[in-house]
Amino acid sequence: MKALIVDDEPLARRELRRLLGAVAGIDIVGEAGNIDDARERIETLAPEVVFLDIQMPGGTGFDLLAQLDRVPHIVFTTAYDQYAVQAFEVNALDYLLKPIEPERLAMALQKIQASARQVAPGRDAPLEQLFVRDGPRCWFVPLREVSLFSAEGNYVRMLWGKERPLLGRSLAALEEKLDARRFFRANRAQIVNLDRIASVELGAGGRLHVQLRDGPEIEVSRRQARLFRARSAVT
Repeated sequence: MKALIVDDEPLARRELRRLLGAVAGIDIVGEAGNIDDARERIETLAPEVVFLDIQMPGGTGFDLLAQLDRVPHIVFTTAYDQYAVQAFEVNALDYLLKPIEPERLAMALQKIQASARQVAPGRDAPLEQLFVRDGPRCWFVPLREVSLFSAEGNYVRMLWGKERPLLGRSLAALEEKLDARRFFRANRAQIVNLDRIASVELGAGGRLHVQLRDGPEIEVSRRQARLFRARSAVT
């Protein structure tokens, strides 16, 4: 299993590398000391698991996750226990307090190995989830549960149940990563989840009005309405 160590302290990286070096089946493919380098290494090396410190120069480990499209398995490593609840809220596999004890590391590796048996989607496959940070709150959001993406300048507002977090990316960039079988560009500013549509009504000038089950009514532009009709039973 390919592993990446992310920690701003060289001694901490060295100690974790020593501990992991004694474990069969773990291939340490690289290290990083800040979130910018970590993001680059995750994108180029595609590690299956990242041992991630939380407090680092340039931002936190949570900030790093919010910048990634595809998040590998995460094991947080930190000297502080105050982030434990937040770490497990974002589905981290484990949370190791420094100095890391070999016994706790062994337990974390067992979780990693169990999780690794699940088949991961390819790098070119549509996104199935996004890591989203909204102020102090963080989530891994299953995209099948998202009803609507709306452009707000260079950002995107997500409608996910009762939550309305803001994503730090453009609508066009996000659209490239979404499953086109599930998500449909209704107009220049909005993408709807076809599985979350409650009803569709014909509008003036060839437009359509789509009512979401748990959201607002969305107008489908004339051009997009033709595409919508071509892939549905609307006439």
